[in-house]
Amino acid sequence: MSALASDDYLEFCHGLRKLCGVDLTQYKRAQMERRLRTYFAREGCTRLSDCLQGLRADPRALEAVLDRITINVSQLWRNPEQWTLLERQIVPELGASGRLRAWSAGCSYGAEAYTLAAVCASAIPAAEVRIVGTDIDRRMVARAKHGRFSDDDARSAPASALERWFERCDGGWQARQELRDATHFEVGDLLRVQPSANCFDLILCRNTVIYFAEPIRDELHSRLAHALRPGGVFVVGATERVAKPAALGLRSIHPFTYMKA
Repeated sequence: MSALASDDYLEFCHGLRKLCGVDLTQYKRAQMERRLRTYFAREGCTRLSDCLQGLRADPRALEAVLDRITINVSQLWRNPEQWTLLERQIVPELGASGRLRAWSAGCSYGAEAYTLAAVCASAIPAAEVRIVGTDIDRRMVARAKHGRFSDDDARSAPASALERWFERCDGGWQARQELRDATHFEVGDLLRVQPSANCFDLILCRNTVIYFAEPIRDELHSRLAHALRPGGVFVVGATERVAKPAALGLRSIHPFTYMKA
């Protein structure tokens, strides 16, 4: 790649960060730059930095770009085998004290957080459950607060659980009030957030860090581990791993699942 193209990409990254706070320099560069150049080429723009003025002037154009670069792919009960483990073993153990505090880090439009709320309501019905979902995309956080999902979002959900914890609405499903009461959503950038120590029993950060450069991924995992209480559990996506779990005070207890010492 030429120095000109490199500078062009970095100029775009710095401009976008000033515009909306998203720092693309923390992501895997080759993957992100290819995605952006392909997108803007279809829009008739060949130099990335030349596209910034249009994004500043047109909020809809900026939203379209954010849709391209923030991967809001999710669904209820995504990776069902992980949810089976959570419901049958991990959540009952973590909630045995009568309370459970969980964090859905990189929650997108809330499918993971509401699935966890349903799993907790089924597995530990008497416990006090509080689930915080954070995402950098304000639009997704606003959507998550409504707790509505399409039929496609629910394609992996067990029928009995879906019917028990969600209600039919136009074109999909609405989380019942019990699940909405257990969840809270905030805008938060995982690349900057500094969580307090030992404040969560369970942290899910799945299918998010695969887009980050490895040093950024490892530093984020360190901060997430810091936020877990001793005995707490950290769950990553089915294509992800913690590079050096022992250095973070973690040990593997199941595939893609770690416990803090």
